[in-house]
Amino acid sequence: MSIRPVDPAQARALIGKSDALMGALYPPKSNHFESVPALQSPNVLFLGAFVEDALVGCGAVKTLDDDGRYGEIKRLFVLEEHRGKGISKALMRVLESHLAASGVPVARLETGIRQPRAIALYKGLGYAERGPYGGYAADPLSVFMEKPIADAQRR
Repeated sequence: MSIRPVDPAQARALIGKSDALMGALYPPKSNHFESVPALQSPNVLFLGAFVEDALVGCGAVKTLDDDGRYGEIKRLFVLEEHRGKGISKALMRVLESHLAASGVPVARLETGIRQPRAIALYKGLGYAERGPYGGYAADPLSVFMEKPIADAQRR
């Protein structure tokens, strides 16, 4: 497996599968999709996870300053047949390393209550639940989490 930055346009099919899954789990008002053009912004790092030459997963981090300086994890998704192999964890580590190298002190994310494996992944990586942040409103279907990025805090 390799992880590297890619243009989100190269991941449209993968993003579409993620959208379909989230659309099946949650009503539209509870989905906070980031569009391909938004993922191409200069404040976003978008990564692809490849097995051989096949794109099997993706993840992004968007650096924001609307509620303190933080990086918001977006679009973490791995094809079903590749889950359980550590790909999501590897993507998260690269995204967090990017934040640390950029001096961003905290990573935040929003996920849903109907995704227990995702919640377990994030908790296992040291994320703790918190309230809504940035432009989010409270939603009974959402779980908001954050993690201090230690290397960034030493800068």
